Amino acid sequence: MTEFITVATFNFAHEITILKSVLDHEGIRYLFQNENLISIDPLATIAYGGIQLKVHPNDIQQVKAILDNLDNHLKIV
Repeated sequence: MTEFITVATFNFAHEITILKSVLDHEGIRYLFQNENLISIDPLATIAYGGIQLKVHPNDIQQVKAILDNLDNHLKIV
């Protein structure tokens, strides 16, 4: 997974709940770096730079479209 690239950063674990479901449904491989750490200690988000969504470079455009769609319609991420 060293070739995965960060495409978005979130401050809290609850912000990624619906996004995970959408990415799974679309069959996109992803990794949320620092997810467990920040779930345990939400104040650590500042120290660790938030929860980083990392995806394969081939999926970047599709993930950005998903993020835009969620931002415009659900106002959650």
